[in-house]
Amino acid sequence: MKQVEVTILGQSYLLACPDGGEQLLQTAVASVDREMSGIRDAGKVKARERIAVLAALNLAYALAQRPLPRAAAAVAPGVDLAVLAHRLDEALADDGQLL
Repeated sequence: MKQVEVTILGQSYLLACPDGGEQLLQTAVASVDREMSGIRDAGKVKARERIAVLAALNLAYALAQRPLPRAAAAVAPGVDLAVLAHRLDEALADDGQLL
């Protein structure tokens, strides 16, 4: 796993990235930056934290509107989503605060 430095809304972040995942990470960063910049540029919200939350909600809503690929629609047998969510929370906690 390597670390990649990215910039979102003018702020630099050092993110862990699996080998071969750099392009996908850069695409995700560009989406987040574009969404946050659009909210900021609209001028109604100034606080970075609120901009981040609104951008996350907008992106999650857009993602939820997409139909799931047939293979992704079902969870593999034996996969405990609560355990996966807990592992994600633990991994993200080491990164500190986003904003």
